[in-house]
Amino acid sequence: MIDDLGYTDDGITYVTARFGYMDAPDVPEVVRLLETAEIECLIEVDTASYFVSTIELRPGETSTMPQWRKRLFLATAAIAADAAEYFRLPRDRTLIVGSRVDV
Repeated sequence: MIDDLGYTDDGITYVTARFGYMDAPDVPEVVRLLETAEIECLIEVDTASYFVSTIELRPGETSTMPQWRKRLFLATAAIAADAAEYFRLPRDRTLIVGSRVDV
């Protein structure tokens, strides 16, 4: 879905892509569909840059939850899929920005 943000000359296009539970998301393929859409900026999927955010969880000093639960939570978070790989983004054109959160 392509949404109009109200500005016609800012060069920004807001796109929402929805994937189901069993779908294998391929963001560059969705961007390729935009090459022929009527949008305000030119998109070239072969040179597009992608931005992904990530959160690094670390054990904190405060006792916000029982220690066993904290270790379990951190262990399961550590084995989560890499977002760039999951969305099939090209590594050489993907910028991953992160932050740290103490649990």
